[in-house]
Amino acid sequence: MESRGKILMKRYELGRLLGKGTFGKVHYARNLESNHSVAIKMMDKDKVLKVGLSEQIRREITTMRLVAHKNIVELHEVMATRNKIYFVMEYVKGGELFDKIEKSGKLTEAIAHKYFQQLISAVDYCHSRGVYHRDLKPENLLLDENENLKVSDFGLSALSESKRQDGLLHTTCGTPAYVAPEVISKTGYDGAKSDIWSCGVVLFVLVAGYLPFQGPNLMEMYRKIQNGDFRCPSWFSHKLKKLLYKILDPNPNTRISVQKIKESTWFRKGPGETRTVKEKIPSENATTNAAPALVMRRKKNVHEDVKPLAVTNLNAFEIISFSTGFDLSGLFIRKECKKETRFTSDKPATTIISKLEDVAKALNLRIRKKDNGVIKIQGRKEGRNGVLQFDTEIFEITASYHLIEMKQTGGDSLEYQKLLEEDIRPALKDIVWAWHGDDRQQKE
Repeated sequence: MESRGKILMKRYELGRLLGKGTFGKVHYARNLESNHSVAIKMMDKDKVLKVGLSEQIRREITTMRLVAHKNIVELHEVMATRNKIYFVMEYVKGGELFDKIEKSGKLTEAIAHKYFQQLISAVDYCHSRGVYHRDLKPENLLLDENENLKVSDFGLSALSESKRQDGLLHTTCGTPAYVAPEVISKTGYDGAKSDIWSCGVVLFVLVAGYLPFQGPNLMEMYRKIQNGDFRCPSWFSHKLKKLLYKILDPNPNTRISVQKIKESTWFRKGPGETRTVKEKIPSENATTNAAPALVMRRKKNVHEDVKPLAVTNLNAFEIISFSTGFDLSGLFIRKECKKETRFTSDKPATTIISKLEDVAKALNLRIRKKDNGVIKIQGRKEGRNGVLQFDTEIFEITASYHLIEMKQTGGDSLEYQKLLEEDIRPALKDIVWAWHGDDRQQKE
């Protein structure tokens, strides 16, 4: 276990912990030769291999070596031991842009203008190198000591070679609130155009303090994204509104390009007059029955990535009865540990079942399928309150959209919660579109 003051590879002195995620930790460190500060991301090889993330890590390394830009976090080197992988990166002192917005409620248009210019500069550079980020959001945008923006986390990025014969990307991934409508539709998408959409959502969030597309549930939010159904608040300048409606155009063929964004009046000249009022949650947003989006933290991805079982079909009345499963309030309000949890997936039922079987096997759990479509998963030894057991049921909402419910039926609740948080959630990452009904504030 790495500790503060430890010398790593005879080259770096480890310092304080900067962050902790599912697969490892990020430490501040000092280069002993140059005395420069760095950030070292440490990942456990076994965990990475267990959940099949080795390809994602290779892609992140390849991508970060391709891009060298003042507004992109620099990867200095990658090292490895028998048990660990180490990413030695530029140390970005100011933390996440997300935290800055969360603290202020929203930013002035003038400050947002500066960050947006830097974001577009970095994204344009990536696209010129055939790199598409695919997960642009305030949590992945860092600030240095001079308040300059740095794009980070290229774990979901794609290269030009990833395109199929139709010239499009097809892997569904990203963060639901920031993802472009064509990515959701799964018909193939242009990586550059989908990144532009995400930049537009980021810009809206910077100045508004909440997401442009909201609703009482995810299905409603997706509908609004598909239709480009959003409204700019009254404090947005006319020029900003005009630009945002061009960026958040649900038709990728008519959506504004990076070059046209750079030529727009707002991008070139800014808002004209600086607004200094920093309101907390805007009153206009308070009437939407949707909590401010910025607390929709750390939602990660779905990738494209096979055994048979009956899947429960839901009619309209049953979907309504599951409304708590689609209710986003759990993303905003801390709740007590519950014995059931739900997530949605756009994967086929066979893929979901296969993944559940693989995860159970990797975690040394027994798995049984029942005739009524329920998958029973249980531990192999006694815990504090007997053998841990939970049931998983897959509900078909549409042919390509499923709701999965996991419910603890035996054993100790704390043991179940620990298994769920530390092992099951990370292992199911490739098939999950979004988790529902509980708090996900931790960093991934």
